[in-house]
Amino acid sequence: MEPHLRAKGTNFYTVGLSYKKADAEIRGHFSVSDEAKDAILHQAKQEGIEALLVTSTCNRTELHGFAQHPFQLIKLLCEHTHGTVEEFEKVAYVHKNNKAIAHLFNVGTGLDSQILGDFEIISQIKISFKASRKAGLTNPFLERLINAVIQASKRIKNETEISSGATSVSFASVQYILRNVNNISDKNILLFGTGKIGRNTCENLVKHTKNDQIVLINRTKDKAEKIAGKFNLVVKDYANIQSEIKKTDILIVATGAHNPTISKQLIHSDKPLLILDLSIPKNVADNVTELPNVTRVHLDHLSKMTDDTLQRRKQHIPQAQVIIEEVKSEFDDWLDTRKFVPTIKALKNKLITFKDAEIDLQRKKYEDFDEEQADIISNRIIQKITNHFANHLKDENTSADESIQLIQKVFQLQNK
Repeated sequence: MEPHLRAKGTNFYTVGLSYKKADAEIRGHFSVSDEAKDAILHQAKQEGIEALLVTSTCNRTELHGFAQHPFQLIKLLCEHTHGTVEEFEKVAYVHKNNKAIAHLFNVGTGLDSQILGDFEIISQIKISFKASRKAGLTNPFLERLINAVIQASKRIKNETEISSGATSVSFASVQYILRNVNNISDKNILLFGTGKIGRNTCENLVKHTKNDQIVLINRTKDKAEKIAGKFNLVVKDYANIQSEIKKTDILIVATGAHNPTISKQLIHSDKPLLILDLSIPKNVADNVTELPNVTRVHLDHLSKMTDDTLQRRKQHIPQAQVIIEEVKSEFDDWLDTRKFVPTIKALKNKLITFKDAEIDLQRKKYEDFDEEQADIISNRIIQKITNHFANHLKDENTSADESIQLIQKVFQLQNK
């Protein structure tokens, strides 16, 4: 990665953790709220970090940015979340430069998602990039990289079937309900909270169960009413949650709080109750499982449901990887070109200086000297020479840094 695209002594790093090594509880400790994201970006700006992207979903939390050492980014994350450095180091990954770029492509295109082919992550990346731009924490490298990842994601979505069928935990949760609950259209369903996965689950339930007995409760009622209007649900006050849980057969929790919002004390019924916890960190307390009539399922379990759809999707991974490679190589070419553009420009300017001096000399020597003709020929020769140098620097077998130094030395170039 070239020096003029980043501050001296810095590299592009990804630091993060995901569902692969960190369970829901640990991921919860490192979950970044909108306020925390703003605070991280603000502090990064103060610390002189040149560009930074902060992404946090229920499956992963990652910081992508320029630093002299990855610990700068790890420290930023730990200072603004509930996690500790020791905890982070047990489950974390750190990628540098090319590996960090490749990782962001895999994440942004859904290849690294808990449910293969889940495209929700790309919208999160777009939102995060907007926040970075607003905070003045982008540079040409990050901007070009994010655009390339978005392009790869679009192409994979349009040119492969990797996202065919179910695409999310919300669909997996509906599949779980359909498989495990008889006569679903007659059951009472209570949705507590308005988190995105909960809303999507609700939409899928309405679509697939023909159930018109869905009740929605949220701490802020106006949010609940907005969503209820869209799906034709009944809204109840938060004060009624205990009595509503007593009536319901299925409780879907999508509250997104930092501490449990449902505990054993809220449940006062003997009939079978299925609770789906679609929150990170877990919002259903462990003590509910002490009740014999309660079955609790967390989204980690739902994500592991490998059905035929996921098996079918896996067949399209090679095709998706080819697309990533194509887009990534275009990005790499751009990076390489950026590396030597200043040297080629400086060389061209030097050759033009030679040309101008020579034409000036010839004009004085010969009365009938055709200046225009000489200028055209000279410019063509200069273009051919600079093209040769550019092609040499583009060649993957060339050590670009050494060649750039030699060109600068031979032609006594001063390019900044």
